[in-house]
Amino acid sequence: MKSTQSLREHVLYLLRGGGAHVDFNRAIADVPLALRGVRPAGLPHSPWRPLEHMRIAQWDILEFCRNAKHVSPKFPDGYWPRGDAPPDAAAWERSIQAFRADLAAMEALVADPAADLFARIPHGDGQTLLREALLVADHNAYHLGQLVVVRRLLGAWEE
Repeated sequence: MKSTQSLREHVLYLLRGGGAHVDFNRAIADVPLALRGVRPAGLPHSPWRPLEHMRIAQWDILEFCRNAKHVSPKFPDGYWPRGDAPPDAAAWERSIQAFRADLAAMEALVADPAADLFARIPHGDGQTLLREALLVADHNAYHLGQLVVVRRLLGAWEE
């Protein structure tokens, strides 16, 4: 029981951006409105694209974990926003708030002592809650790093 609780704490640490990774709040803090849809030369993404991609992917993984009737977006197009810029002025904040809410829900699943981290998800093909939580942490870390690179090239990142 103690080792399972320790594992939960380690996974929660990763989900929250612990360790060598930049955390979500730092990566998205103070991105100027005028740069949210700007793609630096030589890169395929503006700040908006990885933010919205992380939101969509994290939501999909969370819903897969808790809803047997969930239908995932079409891969890969359904996991990326259509354009480089948010569709309206409020979309950036909506994406941030939805990301935070879904991350908190994933954390709650992992933290629940009644949740078996190792049990196969009944409607899956071998996935476990542990595997899906680690996927969220890994995927977010990758794209948060990508967002930092985009911000650096746009001159919108302070060390």
